[in-house]
Amino acid sequence: MELRFSGHSAYRTEYHVIWIPKYRRRILNPGLATYLRRLFPKILREMPGVEFIEENIQQDHIHILMIIPPKYAASEVIGKIKAKSASHLRQAFPWLNKVYWKENIVWSPGYLISTVGLDEAKILRYIRFQQDQDSGQAKLDL
Repeated sequence: MELRFSGHSAYRTEYHVIWIPKYRRRILNPGLATYLRRLFPKILREMPGVEFIEENIQQDHIHILMIIPPKYAASEVIGKIKAKSASHLRQAFPWLNKVYWKENIVWSPGYLISTVGLDEAKILRYIRFQQDQDSGQAKLDL
């Protein structure tokens, strides 16, 4: 992935996110998964800069590789995606009311998030290269 730019910063913040339906129920059938694939871009429009690189929707969990700019807290982004998608799913698929008959939920409250980045050797090479690059710059005499 390449660097992204905003106002006064450059960033490369990729996250691997996994979440599951409540009780790990196998509700993510092909029709519901297709609906989610169409819904996610609409939800992401409310958070400029947040984007999905890849997604994999299984029957009982979702994997997403995504970019979250540093101006957002990752937990807030995941929370917003889960809350909005749950609301839309319950409206579009009334049978979910029977699956979760006493609760107004779809997703389990937790999730797994891990950062994706360069390996240590690449970072060390980059830092060392920068030292060599910077030492060749002209000196500013005051």
